[in-house]
Parts: sequence; C-alpha cells; structure tokens
Amino acid sequence: MLHLRVVCPPESTEAALTALRSEPGATLITVQRGASIEPPGDLIQADIARESANDILAGLRGLGIPDHGGIMMSPVETVLSVPAERAVDAAPGDPADAVVWEELLAQTHEESTLNPTFLAFITIACLLAVVGVATDSPVTIVGAMVVGPEFGPLAAVAVAVVRRNFRLARRSAIALLIGFPVAMGIATMASLIWEQLGWITVDGIHSIHNVDFIYEVGPFSLVVALLAGAAGMMSLVTAKSAALVGVFISVTTIPAAGFAAVAATVGEWHKAFMSIGQLGVNMIGIVVAGIIVLQVRPHHGHALGPPRRTRWKVLSRRWFGGAE
Repeated sequence: MLHLRVVCPPESTEAALTALRSEPGATLITVQRGASIEPPGDLIQADIARESANDILAGLRGLGIPDHGGIMMSPVETVLSVPAERAVDAAPGDPADAVVWEELLAQTHEESTLNPTFLAFITIACLLAVVGVATDSPVTIVGAMVVGPEFGPLAAVAVAVVRRNFRLARRSAIALLIGFPVAMGIATMASLIWEQLGWITVDGIHSIHNVDFIYEVGPFSLVVALLAGAAGMMSLVTAKSAALVGVFISVTTIPAAGFAAVAATVGEWHKAFMSIGQLGVNMIGIVVAGIIVLQVRPHHGHALGPPRRTRWKVLSRRWFGGAE
C-alpha cells in the first residue's frame, strides 16, 4: 500500500474526502482541521492500494490541490489492518502489476537530470572501462557497468514516449547527449596519458581476449539489451531494485563507450566504430523494451489516458457532479 498525505485549503477538504471515500482502494482516512500552518489548510491522510493510486491522484489534482497545498505519497512497508486488506482486495488488479505514474515520473525525472553527480558517475564508469580494456579484465568491466548511471535517462526516455512528456524526453536526451561525450572525452585524454606512460599499448589492445565481446556486435547484442531493458523497467515500476544490478551488468553501454575511447587513441578505428555501434544497439534496445513493458502491463481505471488535464476533469465531474 501507499500512504497518502494531502495538505489542502479548507474549501477543498470535503471534496477531497468525498473523492477518497468513493474509491474502494482507499481506507484509514483521517482529517485534521487547520493542521497546516503554511500554507494554511487541513491535513488529510489515507492509505491507498497501488492499483487505485492513479485515479486518486488524478482526482485530487483535478481539484487544484497542488496549486494551494500539496500531495505527498510514500510506500508503506508494514500494515496490520483488516480494512487495509479489504481495500487491497477491492481495488482492481494486482498490486504487483500497478504502475503509479506520478511515482515513476518523479523517479525517472530525478535520475535523468544532468548534474555534476551524474557526470561524475558516468566519467568514473568510463575510466573504469578504459582500465578494464587496458588490463583485459572482465571484473573491472563489470564494475564499470554497475557504476554507470545511464539506465536512469534511458528509462526516462521510455516513460516520456509512453506519457508523451516532451520535457522529460528533452531532459533525458540532454543528460545522455552531454554525459556520454564528456565522459568519453575525459576517457580519451586519460588513455593518451596512460599511453605515454606505457600503460596502454597497441599490442596490448590487439591481444585482448576476455573483453573483446564489448565491440563484437551481433543479434544477441540486441536480444540482451531488450531483455535487460524489460527487466529494468519492471524493476522500476514494481520497486524491486535488486533486479537492477543484473540489468547493469547485462548491457555494454559504458564498456562500449570506454572501449571506443581506447581504440581511437591507438588508431584501431574499426574497433572504435564497432564499439559505438554496440553502444547504440544497447541504448535503443533498452528504450524499446521499456516502452513495450509500459504498454503491455495491465492498466486499470485511467492509468494511461485520456491526457492528464482531461482525465482530471472527467474524474472530478464523475465524483462531484456536472455534465461530462
């Protein structure tokens, strides 16, 4: 279940309570009049089934509550309540299949933001990949895969396509289109320095055997990317983050970027371009798989459409009267 906390102006309190009471997936509803000091208003709390979250949030937003108050939602780890069990049973569908769009949008928005932290992680991951290539070390390559933050923006692109959210798509594209070139540029400079020190040699690149899979593009490159992208998106929507580690070490996005940087500095342009191709195949596969997962998952109520503003109006009219 999810815990819902709503701070709303007094004139919207009764409408919000009516909306919550009308949803079978909402229970343990409480209200504290005048509890909010800034902004002034009432505090409403409830526990809701994940399957009902989209309709409930849409209805509350349709009342304009975010404009004058706030809506907060957080997962509930343990609930000892018979009414809560009844609410989960009454809600349509299965909790494991429910996609809470506001939750997913907030998560992907945060993970797709271009900031110094994102640049630091993607650069460190690329440098680890360079070291892994130079030392022919699969273990170091796996470390680069895990450190890389690129799955967040790629997942955000999939969400943006399904939700037709141009701002999220633009934010994700900026993170990827700036993050990868910056990281690869720094990795290239590091490779040149290490070549001057004798740590990276042409013969060493020619003799690698343990990490040559990075630039070898084949049909299974796309298969792995699709499977990993599907698993990653399912992990996000079900909040089962443990599966993400397997996703990170399945795709060769960061290793391909690092290999391209090393290969270019030693004049191995064929391998460099093959690595770029591997990077592109993996990125496309992850995004396509994410889109497919979001489209085929069971949808209940108004989980996907109509568009958000229209949906809020329809729900508000359904609950509080008026012609549709």
